Amino acid sequence: MSGNNRQETFIIAELSCNHLQDFDLAKKTILAASEAGANALKLQTDNPDGGITIKSSEPAFIIASGTPWDGQSLYELYKKTYTPWEWHQPLLELIASLNMVGFSTPSDPKGVDFLESLGVPIYKIASFEITDIPLIEYAATKGKPMIISTGIADICDIQAAVEACRRVGNNNITLLQCTSSYPAPAEMANLQMIPNLAETFGVTSGLSDHTLGTAVAVAAVALGATMVEKHIILDRKLGGPDSEFSVEPTEFKKMVDDIRTVERALGCVDYSMTEKKLANRKLSRSLFVVEDIMAGDYITSENVRSIRPSDGLHPRHLSSVIGKQAVRNLTRGEPLGWEMIS
Repeated sequence: MSGNNRQETFIIAELSCNHLQDFDLAKKTILAASEAGANALKLQTDNPDGGITIKSSEPAFIIASGTPWDGQSLYELYKKTYTPWEWHQPLLELIASLNMVGFSTPSDPKGVDFLESLGVPIYKIASFEITDIPLIEYAATKGKPMIISTGIADICDIQAAVEACRRVGNNNITLLQCTSSYPAPAEMANLQMIPNLAETFGVTSGLSDHTLGTAVAVAAVALGATMVEKHIILDRKLGGPDSEFSVEPTEFKKMVDDIRTVERALGCVDYSMTEKKLANRKLSRSLFVVEDIMAGDYITSENVRSIRPSDGLHPRHLSSVIGKQAVRNLTRGEPLGWEMIS
């Protein structure tokens, strides 16, 4: 018997840009995430003015990679989506008051310094920053748990990011399987990567989910995800860059409930006979007399059979009793015992 030592899946509600630059909407969304059962609420600490991109209309800075944001410049997009830095402290205080963990995704070292001044307990590296080894290494020097999404990475990128953390003595690393497509088709989720990431890199692993609905996130837990991240929005009708692949609070709550059900269902490896199993064994099969048998008559496959319940000899003895003789009259419905035959 092996006990179940699995810890509860860490479920992160991603606010992203679903606040639509409205502070009250941000607060309402955080409250909804808490009510839906999220363990954590993640912000994004972007700096459009030099920290994550520059203001330019050159072709290289125009999005054209099959995303919902194609045609916009990077600067235009991030100017619309970033979370104002002056919001961070009050939002993190609100998150803490709701007994959730509040943290963020910095996009440059200044963002790390800013978040460090606010005492955030975790650093998340977004998929599109996984190649920024100096940023990863700098964040890792703070000694906080590191969560790294792998959406655009090959195995060498992932190895380099993990090594950057370990180089500065930080081995508290979670890699998130992620499909950087918005929304991501379920057939591209590749959830089998979750256990492979953990085994290959010696880390914990989870899922940053951009698929529609919640089925993929729930399935990830069955494959060993220790962490699930999902975008939350009060109402998809609000619109916004991330609305299409975000879930509403009722959907988020269903995801949380389903994940908790899966956690209970995973249980442990256990071959022992529980009281419930023993009680149900009463209904298993055994050898019964199914036709009246006179003393001296032979036991045959017609007058003795394996049927329910379990009061007679084990069914494995059927071939051994065939051809034996009854030592007394046997009545249809009697459980067969060794003392009845010779």
